[in-house]
Amino acid sequence: MISVEEARARVLALARPPEPEQIALEHALGRAMIAPAVARLTQPPFDAAAMDGYALRSADLPGPLSVIGTAAAGQPWQGEPAPGTAIRIFTGAPVPAGYDRVVMQEIVTRDEDQITVADAGQNLNIRARGNDFAEGHEFQPARPLRPADLALLAAMNVPRLTVARRPRIAVLAGGDELVRPGSDPAPGQIISSNDIAIAALAREAGAEPIVLPLARDTEESLRDRFAEAEGCDLIVTIGGASVGDHDLIAKVAADLGMERAFYKLAMRPGKPLMAGRIANAAMLGLPGNPVSAVVCAKLFMQPLIRAMQGLPPGPEPLQAVLGRDLPPEGNRQHYLRAQLSAGDGIPVIEPFADQDSARLWVLAQADALLIRPADDPARKAGERVNYLPLQQR
Repeated sequence: MISVEEARARVLALARPPEPEQIALEHALGRAMIAPAVARLTQPPFDAAAMDGYALRSADLPGPLSVIGTAAAGQPWQGEPAPGTAIRIFTGAPVPAGYDRVVMQEIVTRDEDQITVADAGQNLNIRARGNDFAEGHEFQPARPLRPADLALLAAMNVPRLTVARRPRIAVLAGGDELVRPGSDPAPGQIISSNDIAIAALAREAGAEPIVLPLARDTEESLRDRFAEAEGCDLIVTIGGASVGDHDLIAKVAADLGMERAFYKLAMRPGKPLMAGRIANAAMLGLPGNPVSAVVCAKLFMQPLIRAMQGLPPGPEPLQAVLGRDLPPEGNRQHYLRAQLSAGDGIPVIEPFADQDSARLWVLAQADALLIRPADDPARKAGERVNYLPLQQR
């Protein structure tokens, strides 16, 4: 068995360089840029009023000053800023060269066309030209694009972006015991939930998942499903990667020419994890237990999908304070389902007492995975420990 760190490195090595595609800005939420966007203008394009008030010369304060015009957003004042004068100005309007201050209207006393200012304070209330960004400025965040990013790119006058093509992911669950949600299970059958969860995790990481029809416990059925995954960038199988008489995925994948990167690693839950390449696609063989499948998808599949888009694999472990004592750990790195609560500057983490890898109810209540290194000694409440968030940030 190999370590989690080595397994992660081998999985990430399966990622090929992202393929670029051009998309319209309005469709770019959640996408990964692989070429910088360049600002086509300067913002603001002129010195702009930061509030409603009066533009004037600081040297002329406290007045009285003659009001000789008005400027509004989109309607600049075209006159000459002479000493002893001011103009009525509104937020966003250009401040004419020669006026060096905008005073808010609330501190101005006006008598017809004359104003005086009791105390202007220190703030000039002018947004200088280019104080947001300048023409030629480049933007390429190393993360999926957020709504605020789209606002910035729009302000940069960038209508189209070069982003990574979303990886196509085929999700394959198999077993004669599995039936689709909404079915009436016969004796001995169970509802297939793993493929739904894994596809959702793939979509969360930026992929376009395809849930394949359930495979039966025959080599022929599995070969048919692998054929349906042709053209995908990653094939994720669930279950059937162990060594039992009915675990056929490893055998069929090998017969189809899979180049295996590793099989089994020193972690729990999730020991029977398989990774490699089959034809032009990367392949991950996840365990069949529901919790094991989800934990392995978080630790290996999602980082691989992000790497396929040219993004950092993430996420990095965070720290929390342990909420209760824990016994010594075994010889495998353990990821315990846990809940976070507010603490004194750092969250408190408390693992569930029941860590059965088949219990989805506990997984649904968890918001973190507490990381216990292999052979970790007993821990006391109050010690700092590492964890991975289960919620996307």
